[in-house]
Amino acid sequence: VQLVESGGGLVQPGGSLRLSCAASGSIFSVNAMGWYRQAPGNQRDLVANITSSGSAAYVDSVKGRFAISRDNTKNTLYLQMNSLKPEDTAVYYCNARIIMTDGRIWEDYWGQGTQVTVSS
Repeated sequence: VQLVESGGGLVQPGGSLRLSCAASGSIFSVNAMGWYRQAPGNQRDLVANITSSGSAAYVDSVKGRFAISRDNTKNTLYLQMNSLKPEDTAVYYCNARIIMTDGRIWEDYWGQGTQVTVSS
């Protein structure tokens, strides 16, 4: 199984980016998914998560600016990030609970991360 993030990059303050995370492999189903971020010297923190039915939750610092969504037909997770601030600069990681076709369960499967840099 793989989780592959894309969409990171360099953006000016106030700009927007859309991150994607595609799950692939012998997947039976993908349950809860989430985005985390880790800035240099900091721990990895939750940004937003979403259940398989679409219920979403956000950390206070991104409420009203970020929107998490998913396409269950494509096993893909998205994060629309608007009004970006320099403090949003971090490596963003995708996380998912995955059930494989052979019955194995990955409780916390991580992608490799994608860098988001907000700077003028």
